[in-house]
Amino acid sequence: MVANAVRSLTIVVFAVTAALGGSGCTVVKAHQRGNLAKRAMTNDLDPGEVRFGQHSRGSREGADGGTGQPGGGCGCN
Repeated sequence: MVANAVRSLTIVVFAVTAALGGSGCTVVKAHQRGNLAKRAMTNDLDPGEVRFGQHSRGSREGADGGTGQPGGGCGCN
């Protein structure tokens, strides 16, 4: 019974250590930061694209919450 508890604790400690060790964090050197700061490396969209997407979702299905779109219709107004 005690051996099973020790074995379970060992497995948990090993799993946590492996998760923290393999988290993928790395040091970015100064000469690499310029490449990472480029627009192509970002995940977000252009603000105009975001606004258009909100308008199209809100006007077509009326499911876009909190943006003040009237909802329903073709989205042409």
